Amino acid sequence: MATIDPDEHTVDELTEELETVDDGAELQRILEAERTGQDRATARETIRERLEAIGGEVPEADAESGTDDAPDAEADETEGEYEETTEDVGEEAEGEAEAEEDEEAESDVGDVEAEEDDGLSHPTRDKKHVRGLQGGEYGDMWVFCETQGGELLDVSLEMLGKARELMDDYAGEYGEEERVVAFLMGDDCEGLAEECIAYGADAAVYHDDPRLERFLHKPYTEISAHMARGEGTVESTDWRDYDKPRYILFPATNNGRDLSAKVQAELDSGLASDCSDLFIEAEEVSNPVKTGEPGVKKTFEKVLHMKRPDFSGFEYSTILCLDNPGREFHPQGCSVIPGSFDPMEPDYDREGLVVEHDMELEDDWFAVEITEWDRLEAGVDLTGHDVIVCLGRGIGDDPTRGMELGLELVDAFEDADLGITRGIVTSSYQFDGHVERYSREERQIGETGQVVAPKLYVAAGVSGAVQHKVGMDESDTIVAINTDPDARIRDFSDYFVEGDLFEVLPELTEAVRSGEIPGRAEAVADGGDE
Repeated sequence: MATIDPDEHTVDELTEELETVDDGAELQRILEAERTGQDRATARETIRERLEAIGGEVPEADAESGTDDAPDAEADETEGEYEETTEDVGEEAEGEAEAEEDEEAESDVGDVEAEEDDGLSHPTRDKKHVRGLQGGEYGDMWVFCETQGGELLDVSLEMLGKARELMDDYAGEYGEEERVVAFLMGDDCEGLAEECIAYGADAAVYHDDPRLERFLHKPYTEISAHMARGEGTVESTDWRDYDKPRYILFPATNNGRDLSAKVQAELDSGLASDCSDLFIEAEEVSNPVKTGEPGVKKTFEKVLHMKRPDFSGFEYSTILCLDNPGREFHPQGCSVIPGSFDPMEPDYDREGLVVEHDMELEDDWFAVEITEWDRLEAGVDLTGHDVIVCLGRGIGDDPTRGMELGLELVDAFEDADLGITRGIVTSSYQFDGHVERYSREERQIGETGQVVAPKLYVAAGVSGAVQHKVGMDESDTIVAINTDPDARIRDFSDYFVEGDLFEVLPELTEAVRSGEIPGRAEAVADGGDE
């Protein structure tokens, strides 16, 4: 048998080649060749494991630590991180598998063995129907369309519009036609599935059951995962030919956040939460956890880049769901902040496939039953307006008058509404009765309030706390009015007016009504000094 030259193989290829070697001396020669060649920690570990498997003698240095003295301390540290990650995950999963001794665990053994046969480099949790296998088939962008009161939420239509845009670009970039698939559930929701087609979906999969009228964690999760895995009768699944969706979008609502985490866990994949922008392109990475070899670069194709505000609120992070060696994480999924995208104009003549999903729903899933409820008065929805005027603590000198000035500016626009900061909600300001209702929490904008993205956002007397920025940073144009030239909001405003809101707001209102900018108004653009 010809001697294997490890320099000619990747670690995965070398692992396969070593399965044919049963001679300890030959394995020792391959190990020495690896040391004098690329000297990859992961490759040495693979050879060592093969030696142990055939009962061969493992060299002392490798037996004790699995590595030799590394000439490059920084490289050795990186390789060590990769080795630890692989081993820890594997041992944890094996422990969980051994702990499962009931009948359900026994029925799952076949699934786990199938994964190992497909070359998984490390086991995953022992759960039913895990399809995160090497060489899996994935396709389409799925969108969970949340409903309420028998209607699609606005954010569902917004996500469909964005998904349509992404998959049209996908077809142009890769020359492959993949679909936008809406999925939803509820009581008598076939009509809503058809509406999803009008708003951009190529296919809509729905599950109808009177018990699903309101969101329930367990059945919604089970049905969503069942749909995504393509399980069910032939009639409800023969329209697709892949294992799981390539991409999946959820709304970042209370129910959507809950469902997204549970479904992605069931599908054995990851999740980026509260995203405000999405795009698809290739990504080159060198992280050995993802490439399988230190110092090697790998290009991942068709990666969904999921952009979200970071915890400071002043920067954005882009989250990627990338595969590990021998392991595929699909669908690439995220939840989307309402108001981040525009829905497309509905085309009710648009053709698409509407599929009724078939699945047996277990009674145990409905252990929690909603027997009665009260409908609260309709709250204030600030999303969807062209203009938002937001008032902050700057009205503190005369709260009622400040509120009146804000409302007068709102009235000057055709499509505007009034918002407030949390500082107003938690303050002890006293408002006269005719404006008191505008100081309630339902109008709060920010991390713990509403998220808006109007064409024009006027922030009067707002300091610019990071929690508030999260709620309005996607606005097209931001105009700030503040007496403090160093106010934080200046850093992310398009126009900054240094002045007292009690003086500036009346002039701005008059300017909107007359269409003329007051001569003495002075603004600093882009937070600059000129």
